[in-house]
Amino acid sequence: MKKNLLLTASLAFAISAFAQDIQGSWSGVLDLGIMNLRVVFHIEKTADGYSTTMDSPDQGAKGIPTTSTIFEKQQLKIQMVDMGISFEGLLQNDTVKGMFSQMGYTFPLLLTRGEIAAVIRPQDPVPPYPYNTEDVRFENEEAGITLAGTLSWPKEGKNFPIAILVTGSGRQNRNEEVVGHRPFLVLSDYLTRNGIAVLRYDDRGVAESGGDYATATLYDFSTDAAATVKYVKTRREIDTKKIGIIGHSVGGTIAFMLAGADNSDLAYIVSMAGMAIPGDTLLRMQRYLIANASGVSDEDIAKNEALVVRIYNIIDNYSEDYILQNIATIADEILPDSLKGNKEAGVAVEQEIKLMMSPEFISIRDYNPTGVLAKIKCPVLALNGEKDLQVPADANLNRIKALVKSPVTIKKYPNLNHLLQHCTTGLPVEYGTIEETISPEVLNNIATWIKQL
Repeated sequence: MKKNLLLTASLAFAISAFAQDIQGSWSGVLDLGIMNLRVVFHIEKTADGYSTTMDSPDQGAKGIPTTSTIFEKQQLKIQMVDMGISFEGLLQNDTVKGMFSQMGYTFPLLLTRGEIAAVIRPQDPVPPYPYNTEDVRFENEEAGITLAGTLSWPKEGKNFPIAILVTGSGRQNRNEEVVGHRPFLVLSDYLTRNGIAVLRYDDRGVAESGGDYATATLYDFSTDAAATVKYVKTRREIDTKKIGIIGHSVGGTIAFMLAGADNSDLAYIVSMAGMAIPGDTLLRMQRYLIANASGVSDEDIAKNEALVVRIYNIIDNYSEDYILQNIATIADEILPDSLKGNKEAGVAVEQEIKLMMSPEFISIRDYNPTGVLAKIKCPVLALNGEKDLQVPADANLNRIKALVKSPVTIKKYPNLNHLLQHCTTGLPVEYGTIEETISPEVLNNIATWIKQL
């Protein structure tokens, strides 16, 4: 799980700076101790004062609005109420020196005039491409929606094997775009150049695909993937006996679901950090690993886990309407005594409650893939990065190896994270700071394995 990374507190930033002429772009680097994150703030003069939007290039976020921007006597104060964030700084000689605060944590931040250099993504392919591409639309008849995607296939030859790419959790377009990376564009390009056709598609309710993402569950997304299989069978370019799915993160879990169905005719599946562990167990492991790698103490980890249990109990025992109508009171009631009345902490808990009560999250939390793993009949390639903190490699790969009865190839890559990038810490906040989108070794291994089937 990635772009909306499950149960990871979002670090968005809101700042504006006012100089002799404060309008324009201001940038700085937030030092989190374990990681540096770049931020850019765009300030405009309005009839009522100033307005500010924020970009976080390393997190792939652009144009995030702030709640308020106040500048008086060289003193700047910015707030983002929905995220429980505040910044206060002093304008001095075309810089704004201040402190960024969230949930009781404070970090220094120095802003200077100007934009940050564009993020470099050297693996992104540049058109014209040496293969055919076609934007396509197809129906998920069960859901009554139209999905949109891109089909690519080599210019020479016929009857190509095909890989259908299925994204991870969160709203994803056909390129699985996250923190400035486009992993599925890179993967699709590599596979097609190596003789394998590819279909990648927008999630329902995202970009050009129809449907409502907000109400969809893991099972709904699996019907979307099944619709892609049905569609590619109609294409004359494709060898219908060599249809496979490559799924990343939750997309890997969907690949397991389809391959383990009674009527499955998939020729293969590739799991790129697909969830093979029961959802509630995986999420608990994920929370611990990310917090521990972030330097959070065991005592605070235990307090956070107790808070999560309280949130689960609220969600499981009260209606959605009741929770939303009383969310501020509920958030304050379940906070530890040390944080009761803390507005920023309360808002952060409200955001976590909303995330955890989404249909997608609940379906992942409650899903146990044990049954479908045991029913898979086609060959499986299962990949994990050694430093994956979202789907831990050993626990995940060992479970796949133990439960899947069909031929399984297991690969664990040293120093790769959940996005299968070479990394330092494995933390989600690091993803956007890395130039590499996918390890070249992973790309080569996937293409070679499919071609030898």
